[in-house]
Amino acid sequence: MYPWVAEVRGSTPGVGLISPPPHHDIYSIEDLAELIYDLKNANPRAEINVKLVSEVGVGTIAAGVAKGRADIILVSGYDGGTGASPQGSIRHAGMPWELGLAETHQTLMLNNLRDRVVLETDGKMLNGRDLAIAALLGAEEYGFSTAPLVALGCIMMRVCQMDTCPVGVATQNPELRKNYMGDPAHVVNFMRFVAEDVREIMADLGFRTIQEMVGRTDCLETVEAVDHWKKKGVDLSVLLHVPEMPEGSARYRTQHQNHQLEETLDMQQLLPLAQSAIESGQPVEAVLPITNVNRAVGTILGSEITRKYGLAGLPEDTVKFKFVGSAGQSFGAFVPKGMTLTVEGDSNDYVGKGLSGGKLIVMPSPKATFEAEDNIIIGNTALYGATSGEAYIRGIAGERFAVRNSGAKVVVEGVGDHGCEYMTGGRVVVLGDTGRNFAAGMSGGIAYVYDPEGTFLKRCNLEMVLLERIEDVAESADLRGMIQRHVANTGSAVGQRVLDNWQDALNQFVRVIPKDFKRMTEQIERIQATGLTGEAALLAAFEANMRELARAGG
Repeated sequence: MYPWVAEVRGSTPGVGLISPPPHHDIYSIEDLAELIYDLKNANPRAEINVKLVSEVGVGTIAAGVAKGRADIILVSGYDGGTGASPQGSIRHAGMPWELGLAETHQTLMLNNLRDRVVLETDGKMLNGRDLAIAALLGAEEYGFSTAPLVALGCIMMRVCQMDTCPVGVATQNPELRKNYMGDPAHVVNFMRFVAEDVREIMADLGFRTIQEMVGRTDCLETVEAVDHWKKKGVDLSVLLHVPEMPEGSARYRTQHQNHQLEETLDMQQLLPLAQSAIESGQPVEAVLPITNVNRAVGTILGSEITRKYGLAGLPEDTVKFKFVGSAGQSFGAFVPKGMTLTVEGDSNDYVGKGLSGGKLIVMPSPKATFEAEDNIIIGNTALYGATSGEAYIRGIAGERFAVRNSGAKVVVEGVGDHGCEYMTGGRVVVLGDTGRNFAAGMSGGIAYVYDPEGTFLKRCNLEMVLLERIEDVAESADLRGMIQRHVANTGSAVGQRVLDNWQDALNQFVRVIPKDFKRMTEQIERIQATGLTGEAALLAAFEANMRELARAGG
C-alpha cells in the first residue's frame, strides 16, 4: 500500500489490508437502525443512505430500512461494479436494478413508507432512457459510475485491484498514472447529453418534471408479441403492477424521517452545558445521571466541536462529563479530542465506535460488591473502527472488541471472541482472558495480552501475527505508562497488582504483532536511521520493501 493511501486508511505503508464483506456492527435490522441513528448524531445535517443489492425479497429489507429511519435507500443492480469486485459476485450475485427497484417501490407503497424516503438506483445506467425507466419504476435519484469512468478513459480491463491499470485510472503507481488522459469536462459533457436525452423522453410522455414521473409504471408498455424463443411467454405484469396507494401517501418523498435527535441527552443537557467550551474553549465539567435509553451520548456534542475546531479538536479534558448509571448503545461514538466521558456503572454495545481522539472511561460503581475484572461491564463491538484517542475499561468487554481499530490506545480487563479482528493500528492492552480467534485478520498495531496462565496461544489466530515477549526498554515503559493511566482513571485492582509486581508481570505479557507490520516498522526505522524523515522516509521504506518482495518472488 502506497504511503498516501496508508495515511488515509489509518494503516502502515507496504502492509496489505483485508477488506471483509461484512460490517461487524450490523448483524440484524436493529443493528442497522442503531448505525443509522449513530451516523445521524455524528452529522445531523447529513442524509443517511443505505445501499441494498437488487435481489428477490429486497422490498422487505427496504421496508425494514425505512422503518430504521434511513433517509435514502439505494437499490443497486448486478451489472455495475468495478473490476476489483470478486468474480463470484460479478457473475452470480444480484439481479437487474429494474426488478429490485420495482419490488422495493411497490413494497414501500403497500406499507405506507414510500413518502418518507428517497429511492435511488444504479447498476450500469448508460443513457436517458435508463433514467426515464428508473423514474417510472419509482426512483427519484440515479447513480452513474461505469459510463463516466469510460468517458474519463477507462477501457474496462477489470484489473482494478492489481495496480496495473494501463490507462492510469485505477492505480496508485506514479508511472501508470502518467497515462491518464481524462478530463472532468468529458464527464460534464456526457451528463449533459444524458439530461438532454431524458428531457426529450419526458416531452414525448408529457411530463414537466422528474417528480411527476416517479412511480408512473402505467406509462411503460411491454411488447406483447415476441418472436425470440428466449423472450416468448415472459410476463412483466408483476414488474409493472401499480399498488393501491393508502390514503394520504405519495409515490415520492414528501416528509423527512423523524430521528428524534431533539430528545437526546446531548441536545437537552450536554450542548447547553458545554456551550462555553464550544464557543471559547473554556473547560467545563459536570456529573449527570444516565440510563440505557440514552444512546450515542456525546456524539452530537462531538460533532459540534469538530465542526468548529476540525481535526485538532480542543485541548485534552476541556469537556469532562461523568455519567452515573447504565449507558445505552454507542456511548461516546465518534467523540473528538478534548472530550473526556466517564461512566460509573456499565454500558451497552458499541462503546467508543469510531472514537476520534476523545477519552472514554468505564468503571463500576464504588458500591458494587463484585470483582470488576471478573465481570462484563460493556457490550459487544466496542471501539469498532476507532481512529485515535484513549479508552480505559475496568472490567470485561464483549465480543469483537477493537475490531478495525486504526489508532486508539485502549486498556481492558478481558475480552470476548474475535478481539482485535482486522485491526490496522493503535495499541490494545488486555489485562485478562481473551475469547477465541483473537487477532484474526490483524494487519497493524500491537496488542499486549497479560497471560500468567500461559493459555493465550490456544485462543489466538496465528495466521497473520507473531507472539513475542517484550524486550525493548522504551516499549515496556510505554506499556507500563498505559497501565498506570488505566489505574489512575479507573482505580483498577488488577492493574495495580500488575504494577506492584512489574518485573514478573512484564514477562507474562504476550506481544501480538502482525508479521508484515513488524517487517515494515523495522524497514522504516532503518531508513530513518539514515537521516530521512517524514513522508520521504515512508516512501523510501515502501520502495525498499517492494524491491525486497520482488527479489523474494523472483
